[in-house]
Parts: sequence; C-alpha cells; structure tokens
Amino acid sequence: MLTPLAAFLAACGKKGGWPEGMAEIKWDRDTCVRCRMVISDRRFAAQLRGGPKETVFKFDDIGCLVFWMKEQAEKYPWMAEPATRQWVADFNSRSREEMRWLDPKRALYVTRTSPMGYNFAAVNTPMAGTLDYTDMRQHILAKGK
Repeated sequence: MLTPLAAFLAACGKKGGWPEGMAEIKWDRDTCVRCRMVISDRRFAAQLRGGPKETVFKFDDIGCLVFWMKEQAEKYPWMAEPATRQWVADFNSRSREEMRWLDPKRALYVTRTSPMGYNFAAVNTPMAGTLDYTDMRQHILAKGK
C-alpha cells in the first residue's frame, strides 16, 4: 500500500504532463484509429477514452475524431455517455513537452491547415472567426471524407 506522499510523487512523475485519464501519445509512433496516419503534428491531436474497459482511441486530426464518432456510434454506444472523456490539443501549446489539452466540446476552433485537411484547430480563447464545437462539427461533416 502506498503512503499518501508516495502516491503523490508517483502521480507527479507522469511523463509529458498528460491530463488525468488521458493516455500518453507516443509522437511519431502512435497512429490515428481512423486514417492510420502517424500522429506527428501535436497541434491537431485528439483522444477519446471510455466504455466498460476505458478503451483509448487516438486521432491525428479533430476531423478524424468527428467522423469516427459518427461512424462508430452503433459499435460503441458508450460514446454518448457523460463518463466518456475527450481531449483535443490546444493549437497554441508551446511544444510536445508543454501540451495543453482542451475539452473538444468547450474549445473554440480556428481555420488552420491540418494533417487530414479538415483544417480546424482548437484554441482556448476567442479570436476573429472562431467557431464552437457544434459549428466546427457541421463544417467537417458537410465537407465529407
């Protein structure tokens, strides 16, 4: 049994500063579950975790997450449950070592050239031309792929 101090120190050592519940993304090695592209550009990465086994799915582009959730809704009905967690990279994060992760449904989105050409990036602060999650999702689904 760990003492409270030992448990705290073990949690602090989590590599890369990943939020609680989020699995580490192994940059340039992990692949997107939808398009199978290697996840390299940190500015567009996303992740989903949930279900009875806390299954993790990683994405190279928010557009892949949006389409995958639509395509896999019947296979993974737990995605609609409140306990399902999602993260999207803050486009303005300084580096892979200093990533900030946002809740995709609370983030704002700006137009930026992205790995799969869906061309949206998540940001934490409003700026000219930002969209909310619902509008960004509609644009992606209308574009198709």
